[in-house]
Amino acid sequence: MKKTLTLISIITLISFYAKAQDSEPKEYVKSYLALIGGVSTPMGDFKNTTYENFKSGFAKRGIVMGFEGGVYVYKNFGIGTQLTFQDQGELTIPDVQVLANGYNKILKVNSTLVQSVGRYHSINFMGGPQYSFTYGKFILDLRADAGLIKMTSTPVYTIFVSNKNNTSTTITQNDSKGSAFAYGGNAGLRWEFAEGWDIGVRFNYVKSDGIKISTTGDISALNGTGRLVTKQPITELQSTFGIGVHF
Repeated sequence: MKKTLTLISIITLISFYAKAQDSEPKEYVKSYLALIGGVSTPMGDFKNTTYENFKSGFAKRGIVMGFEGGVYVYKNFGIGTQLTFQDQGELTIPDVQVLANGYNKILKVNSTLVQSVGRYHSINFMGGPQYSFTYGKFILDLRADAGLIKMTSTPVYTIFVSNKNNTSTTITQNDSKGSAFAYGGNAGLRWEFAEGWDIGVRFNYVKSDGIKISTTGDISALNGTGRLVTKQPITELQSTFGIGVHF
């Protein structure tokens, strides 16, 4: 009888404990702010280095740095944002030679010289709905992004065209500080190495139809066939590492 009562008591205690565990609120992902840095790799037209493609950007792989944050509004669903600065390099000597050869061939003139100064510098502000999956101390973040690319500088091309009648024309593709709508997505894997802190890697895809580019000089010298850039598409794949604090 005592053994039966003891067994019943144990089962009762286990039941109460299990019920108490079920009634405890589940711990969800906490909001966070992270400092990130890494590499931004141009893709598509932005990376292309051919004269024939007027959308070729001749952009290079460069650094990216900034901040990422997430605020959770319901369980593991929240809003994530990212603010970053990118340097996508400048044109090399082989790049400007490609352009000079292209203009010279298409325009059929005495000579063409192309010079380039300046770099691709931009600031991206992206954000959107984010959902996070947890496994132990690991957190997988998935986010759909939309936002804005703000250029702070672009390469300036100066084209010197020497015509067969011994006249010359100078055409300049100007520095752009335009802004453009962008969209993309973000995937990140974080590890909570200490209470309230995590480290992790992130992959961020950003795409934009492009920023407006203006040109000064007598563009009639291009005869309607020479390369004339009016909009520069931008596509980037960013790989970053960061450390974040929870709040």
